[in-house]
Amino acid sequence: MEWLLANGWVLWLVLFLGLAAVETLTLDLFFIMLSVGALAALVATFAGAGLVLQIVVFAAVSLLMILLVRPIALQHLKKGPADQLNNIDRLVGASALALEPVTAHSGTVKIGGDTWTARSSTGTALPAGTRLSVARIDGATAVVEPAFDPPASPVAEA
Repeated sequence: MEWLLANGWVLWLVLFLGLAAVETLTLDLFFIMLSVGALAALVATFAGAGLVLQIVVFAAVSLLMILLVRPIALQHLKKGPADQLNNIDRLVGASALALEPVTAHSGTVKIGGDTWTARSSTGTALPAGTRLSVARIDGATAVVEPAFDPPASPVAEA
């Protein structure tokens, strides 16, 4: 025990490496934040801080990393070009065709080549054959709205 108190940096180094290894398995940016806290405690050890101060540094840096850095990092990870969107995100804004009347509670639409259960986002009934646009996906149901068709441009008379 006396050796551990004299060489506390070994404990912080092992904790740092262990938490970093766990992060490689989970990839949720939680354990890496704790790992940075352990690294800060390791630095505090080399600066001559006592055990209690090392623990405080570990806790404070880990908490700040989790509360301040992790949300920003997760937000940046979720950004990306459209080709990296998941399949559900790609459907939002897609064109759909009502195969049967779509009401606020039920209906069927064709999106691309797939048939989806659907409901109207406006609450009004949309007749079969109507061109629609996907407003959002709610579970396995497409929430649709009437598609905006731009008015036809006037043809210049010759």
